Amino acid sequence: MDGAGGRRLQGGCGTRPAAPRDRGAGGSHSGTATPRAPRMEGSTSRRRPSAAKSPPAGPAASGEEKLPAPRCETAATRVPAARRRAAVPDRAVSAPGAVLRSPSVTGAPRLREVLWQLTLGRQDVSVASDLVNKVVSHLIQALRSNGGSFSSIERMGTGSYYEHVKISEPNEFDIMLLMRIARLQLDECDDTGAYYYLTFKRNPKERYLLKFLDEEGKLSAFKMLQELREIIKQEVKNIKDVEVTVQRKKAGSPAITLQIKNPPAADISVDIILTLEVQQSWPPSTQDGLRIEPWLGRKVRRQFRSESIYLVAKQNKKEKVLRGNTWRLSFSHIEKAMLNNHGSRKTCCESDGLKCCRKSCLKLLKYLLEQLKMKYPKKLEKFCSYHVKTAFFHSCVIWPNDKDWHLGDLDYCFQKFLGYFLDCLQKSQLPHFFIPKYNLLSLEDKASNDFLSRQINNELNNGFPIFQERF
Repeated sequence: MDGAGGRRLQGGCGTRPAAPRDRGAGGSHSGTATPRAPRMEGSTSRRRPSAAKSPPAGPAASGEEKLPAPRCETAATRVPAARRRAAVPDRAVSAPGAVLRSPSVTGAPRLREVLWQLTLGRQDVSVASDLVNKVVSHLIQALRSNGGSFSSIERMGTGSYYEHVKISEPNEFDIMLLMRIARLQLDECDDTGAYYYLTFKRNPKERYLLKFLDEEGKLSAFKMLQELREIIKQEVKNIKDVEVTVQRKKAGSPAITLQIKNPPAADISVDIILTLEVQQSWPPSTQDGLRIEPWLGRKVRRQFRSESIYLVAKQNKKEKVLRGNTWRLSFSHIEKAMLNNHGSRKTCCESDGLKCCRKSCLKLLKYLLEQLKMKYPKKLEKFCSYHVKTAFFHSCVIWPNDKDWHLGDLDYCFQKFLGYFLDCLQKSQLPHFFIPKYNLLSLEDKASNDFLSRQINNELNNGFPIFQERF
């Protein structure tokens, strides 16, 4: 579950946007897709040709790590066994049977070579982002100019592309359309602490929203999404030089999905997510979440929690009757800030600072899950990249220091991250990072959790053969 409804992405690993402290959540809400390709830590962005690439064996640019030659010994083989065992806290041990051995020892392809293959091509990114910006800018202008309910809307890019952890192809973008509201009454609609009914405490300043109230006085997500969808369906017909279609509505999805033709490359999918930005305190269910003090510090946590509440039009599937009047908390803006300012030291991954492999580990596990889902679509349909992202944030707190994620220890760091994720699967316990009482791995889905755990263990113990299938 992410801000974009489960698929889930400004500065890359080497840049840092201005923020209220050193790495706060402030900054522009602009979701303009920049043509600069997200960088892989320790590597140079290059256009990915259609054929499989071979990483260069020559010297890298100043301040960047050289990619290993095919027979170069990897960092994990140099890590003493005692360190490999002792560095994993008790609460993050892997599931029984998950022997954390070095991929290079078991004959796996070098992880850096896999990352190199997953790097987005600069030209591909430039073309895709230009198309997305053209389409979204047209829609925003149209929504603002018609003087209707969405005339004050603003955009914010979220998800993996904007978090600089997109892999393989720049073919999926998430755009939040923000509507600012001064104040709302939030009432929990279940025991997760994530889903809410929204009502107005008094006559709102935003009187144009009154037509979206249902018979019980609740703000109807269904009515708002329906009107927005109809406006967008009509407006895409007026976009010239780009072929855009609105995809059929997915049951329970908070997104309006656009399909943009991008020949000869694959079509581009853009999820438009209607989001309410409510300027009030976070609800009680979040009180014990976002425990980033060991990693990013108390001050950053306070700054994040002073940000507005974001709510997306998401159905709560636990309701016996789906009335379309529930909203789900979203923390996409905070997640983007944490990923783009991820070091315990503010110089992490800057040009004059040490490079870490946090994002590289996240990309690798995202790719592993993506490949397994393609192989077993039915058995793994309940899993999405947000499970991986949530486990990643927990791992950043368990191992909070930049030295815990040294770029030269990529193999070792990936395995300890993988070990934590396997432990979560075995226990069917993965607390939402912002709402701790909300478990993303329900015991009701234990069979699916166990199946994914077995598949990951099989990949780990056999040198990740699934990485070789594509390359």
